[in-house]
Amino acid sequence: MKGSIAVIAGDGIGPEIMKSAVAVLDVVNKKFGHEFATTEALASSAAYDKYGVHLPPETIATCEKSDAILFGAVGGPVNDQESPRWKDAEKNVILGLRKHFDLFANLRPLKVWPGTEVFSTLRPEFITGMDVLIVRELVSGIYFGARERFEQNGKPAARDTSVYAWDEIERALRVGFEAAMMRKKRLTVVDKANVLETSRLWREVAREVAKDFPEVQMEFMFVDNAAMQLARAPLAFDVIVTENMFGDILSDLGGAIVGSLGLLPSASLNGKKFGLYEPSHGSAPDIAGKGVANPTAQILSLALLLRYTYGLEKEAAAIESAIQSAWKAGEKTRDLGGTLSTEEFTTAVVKCLA
Repeated sequence: MKGSIAVIAGDGIGPEIMKSAVAVLDVVNKKFGHEFATTEALASSAAYDKYGVHLPPETIATCEKSDAILFGAVGGPVNDQESPRWKDAEKNVILGLRKHFDLFANLRPLKVWPGTEVFSTLRPEFITGMDVLIVRELVSGIYFGARERFEQNGKPAARDTSVYAWDEIERALRVGFEAAMMRKKRLTVVDKANVLETSRLWREVAREVAKDFPEVQMEFMFVDNAAMQLARAPLAFDVIVTENMFGDILSDLGGAIVGSLGLLPSASLNGKKFGLYEPSHGSAPDIAGKGVANPTAQILSLALLLRYTYGLEKEAAAIESAIQSAWKAGEKTRDLGGTLSTEEFTTAVVKCLA
């Protein structure tokens, strides 16, 4: 298979971990006979330095010519956030790409890999084998609704509006149901239907969409209960699909349960299998250039790209297996208790994959 992938390394540790992912992709090409080409594009600080903006038209054009975007991380030092080079960089790049490509569904796998149970906030018996997929609607809801400041009783007041249309809900739910069909065929729709009208609409749409997926066992759960159950019994979940804000909160809670952001990839998809694939962690400017960053989440993001954009399950599983094989052989980066550098761990994964 041939394909074109736009590569945006970004800031901080982004270039280091992206180098790892591209090295793994090279091995996938050789082992499975593919011809996936990568094209580098600039965003955030590197783009600002060259073009004066964080997300230049040149980068958008490169992405439009590609099948998917493999993304690193953006963001600069905490004490320099107000400088033009960094101000709103993350918002301009991430939200800009989501809006331009209509990346409406965010997939966040929350998986506890064998040997990583020690990093969880929960005891091993509660999280061993945890494999949950959160599907979050990404471009609607309260984050994109009207905002207003006004005066009430002589004092400042504020209002944020959450709006969802039937079609916006339906397409996110279909992503969730389709994912459930590829997994254990269990889906939990998380809402607050005892209070919110948007949540009641989500339930109406879910019942209609469920008719097209009779094999999937669907349940509804209020978001407060879902948070509690995710924290106390995560093995009870398979696929969770929910609205924008609830998905944001539950994804971060799930990340804390897994225990290491360095292990968490994500995918943001539109309706044409075009996606932006990125690690869930930030740019970590404090360790940038030291060669100690864990590239696992970036490499796993590549696996998601192969799985969801190209439908290559065998190749994606091979990457995931290679990472586990490296860990089983004691090949780990420092954040996981090992001694390997970013490059050394990448070499170990490449060896297991080849």
